[in-house]
Amino acid sequence: MTAPLHEQIEARLREALAPESLWVRDDSEAHRGHAGAASGGGHFEVAVVAACFEGKGRLARHRLVYDALADWLPHRIHALSIDARTPAEASTQFKDSTPVPNPTP
Repeated sequence: MTAPLHEQIEARLREALAPESLWVRDDSEAHRGHAGAASGGGHFEVAVVAACFEGKGRLARHRLVYDALADWLPHRIHALSIDARTPAEASTQFKDSTPVPNPTP
């Protein structure tokens, strides 16, 4: 039996980024009827805290996440919302409402 896609995404990101914290949510149901959903591609939200983001801007951090999932875009993953922070950034308060993920087991 194949794991749900959000679990597969989590596994790939753990392998590629060695995160301190990782949170993946499948928002596909909220987009039912959307053109991307019709083709089978899901909508996902990812929050990841990783040391590999140190010294990198937002675009470079997102590229690292996209690179780990590249072969699934856009057919299995239609839309991906990314919150990519360094460990130092995750320990500070942010104005946005994106949750800081719990530590990875």
